[in-house]
Amino acid sequence: MSVSFKLRTRKTVGKAPLVARIQSPRLGVNLLLSTHLEVDIILWNKPHTSRAYISYINSEEGQRVMSLCKEIKQGVESLLYQEICITSEMAENLINNIVYREERLAAEQTHNYVNLNQFISQYISDIISGARQTDKGTNYVYSTIKSIRAAVTQFNKYQIHIGRRIDFQDIDLKFYYDYTAYLKGKNYSINTIGKCVKELKTILRAAESEGYKVNAQYKDKKFKGTRVDVDTIYLTQEDLTKIMTVDLKNFGPGYNHARDIFMVGVWTAQRISDYNNLSPENFKQHRIEKIADGQVVYKELMTIDLRQKKTGAKISIPVSSGLRKILDRYNYKLPHLEDQVLNRYIKEICRLAGLDELIEIQTTKGGIIKKEYKHKWELVHSHTARRTGATLMYLAGMDYYDIMRITGHTSPTMLKKYIKADSLEVAEKITEKYTYFD
Repeated sequence: MSVSFKLRTRKTVGKAPLVARIQSPRLGVNLLLSTHLEVDIILWNKPHTSRAYISYINSEEGQRVMSLCKEIKQGVESLLYQEICITSEMAENLINNIVYREERLAAEQTHNYVNLNQFISQYISDIISGARQTDKGTNYVYSTIKSIRAAVTQFNKYQIHIGRRIDFQDIDLKFYYDYTAYLKGKNYSINTIGKCVKELKTILRAAESEGYKVNAQYKDKKFKGTRVDVDTIYLTQEDLTKIMTVDLKNFGPGYNHARDIFMVGVWTAQRISDYNNLSPENFKQHRIEKIADGQVVYKELMTIDLRQKKTGAKISIPVSSGLRKILDRYNYKLPHLEDQVLNRYIKEICRLAGLDELIEIQTTKGGIIKKEYKHKWELVHSHTARRTGATLMYLAGMDYYDIMRITGHTSPTMLKKYIKADSLEVAEKITEKYTYFD
């Protein structure tokens, strides 16, 4: 076994990177890794007995390089003597901890120095307390906080996995490739991995905007949170009829409350953070004056006026007759259920309603595309209400921009992701609108 150091360059002058060659034929180890050190090419290649070489290794720079190389060699050989089959990751961690140790200790000793993990901890504390708000000046909603915390949990697990702490300058493309490979190895889906990367980038942008020195490679186009469209569903009018008419008299009041709250979500096409938190103050009665055939006529209109918690957008939603029935039932003081409880109830209600159609689901986990079949009721959750509402508005002939005024989407492209009408329904809608296919 051996640990040696060599230059990796075609240049003959100037400075070049110093790499470590780690070999152990018995253990099957053969690695070539960067030491993150640079040395003068001419001086390094001088005979070791030469005056120039001796003068170099006795210089401040030379002593530092030789000391670090010696420490790397001793650390690696210690592992090899223990018959540990060293991986690239293990060796890189060892080298990084040695080479950057002084730099990090010095930084941490600097007055008020905050490392990445400390910043993240404070960041989460601030968004929970409301001390840190969105770009639109609103508090972060529960679902966003939950997503950020889940991403941070994975980041922390990764640091435990590699055996060292990641700081601002460590977030480069090499980190990205290693981190995403680690998450793939845990069999997470593409969207889960993408969300972990996306939330980390959001935190890094916040840190950079506040003056922290962040490795610029996190802004590289290759450093991205990949996302694919998942096989989400919506409920048809037939499905909704089954849900509204299923007999729940033998079940507790929570079931009826869950059904009514979910239907409010369908008729408003809002996020659960908005439709599950409506109060009497959100309901407005309007008297609209119009001229018809020379006569003044009045039209009564009720709307739900709210400011979306996630986006801060101001929305006004006409109240349908079906929605009004639910509102009257509670005297406009709608019940509230926690998200997880609502999801549990609505799945069971959909099962009781007979929504047992088999749906093909395609997922990508660990880089492998998998197909499976699930009953429709298994796929229903609180956000299905919003998708259903947007889709049914579209199928009813509403213009994209009119739907956007209700849903709060800022572009047709974003809205279209919510439209989940099947191909037959779309074809039927087209033939009803255009004579081309007559």
